Amino acid sequence: QVQLVESGGGLVQAGDSLRLSCAASGRTFSRYAMGWFRQAPGKEREFVATINWSGGSVRVADSVKGRFTISRDNTKNTLYLLMNNLKPEDTAVYYCASAFTASTISTESRAYGFWGQGTQVTVSS
Repeated sequence: QVQLVESGGGLVQAGDSLRLSCAASGRTFSRYAMGWFRQAPGKEREFVATINWSGGSVRVADSVKGRFTISRDNTKNTLYLLMNNLKPEDTAVYYCASAFTASTISTESRAYGFWGQGTQVTVSS
């Protein structure tokens, strides 16, 4: 059974930083690309960042480019999202997801077969 458990969310002020973690189990973590998505109240879930199996290829949404960094530690079966210079519009529930393949880094949620329960990030102005 695949489990993805996010942590690290919280309430911060604009300009602050947070690091989200996603602990994976039940599947060989290093064999699959991973991604972060987010969903704000009243909005559809949107792509944030994705990383291939080795960490050598990443893709980041334009809205967070230069502020957010995705990374992974395959020895710890953990995915990370470092978020700097947070803005109120970053407020959302953040989800990690495990892709169907190792190398395809997709911005589409349909490319991901397993999802965590989400962690809330709230940025006050």
